[in-house]
Amino acid sequence: MPTVSPEGPQPSVSESHLARHIAESFGVDAERYDRARPRYPRALVERIVADRPGPDVLDVGCGTGIAARQFRAAGCRVTGLEPDVRMAEWARQRGLDVEVATFEAWDPAGRTFDAVVAGQAWHWVDPVAGAAKAAETLRPGGRLALFWNVEQPPPEVAEAFLEVYRRVVPDALPSRRQPSDAAPYAALCDKAADALREAGAFGEPEQWRFDWEQSYTRDEWLDLLPTMGGFTRLPPAELTELLAGVGSVVDSLGGAFTMPYATVAVTARRGDVG
Repeated sequence: MPTVSPEGPQPSVSESHLARHIAESFGVDAERYDRARPRYPRALVERIVADRPGPDVLDVGCGTGIAARQFRAAGCRVTGLEPDVRMAEWARQRGLDVEVATFEAWDPAGRTFDAVVAGQAWHWVDPVAGAAKAAETLRPGGRLALFWNVEQPPPEVAEAFLEVYRRVVPDALPSRRQPSDAAPYAALCDKAADALREAGAFGEPEQWRFDWEQSYTRDEWLDLLPTMGGFTRLPPAELTELLAGVGSVVDSLGGAFTMPYATVAVTARRGDVG
């Protein structure tokens, strides 16, 4: 989930592309990130794959290649783009073609793609510059698809986690949210859609939603927690305290729980204007 660093002045979630120190912090433990982060619904991947003119996909902010591998398994030729060399190397070791750059600064060298996708990453891209670069990079009729996994915990679970966050890391974005608050993601989607309209090269943006759920044991949830943007840069003592507190919450739930997710997407087709 997109969060902000507890250190220093905080940009809003809709301006998180300004927080490069967070965007490039996930590679501190690429193995954990790849192991613990949830995948994306098959229905989302299939819908994107079914609605693009050819097999070539650019995955912006591909990280360790979680989404890229899903698109490759669906028959696509995937090129990854990742600013963190540690994450890029992890993906390369798993057979992916990955270039190291931010999307805004990347030179496509005349190449174009049938789809440009970004899973859990577009909030690190300047939305206006990103929309313009996507328009330049897509073939006519190609699809841009930006998507995020949004946690939708049951109210009692959200309240209990929030209490730990506010006690241990009161300045982190998760600590400032209300339970089950999806508003930051709504703001991200609206900002992305507005930038696509401003680019003038896309049809009217659509918003898709896919609901699903995943079960976690205590250890699995604590494995995931340090990969979240608000927590990747925590000092070891604070992280230990956070994990202990959250672990106690999961223990009180019987040592496991089910997290409902909504995967939200903003998507538009290149060249459908008019």
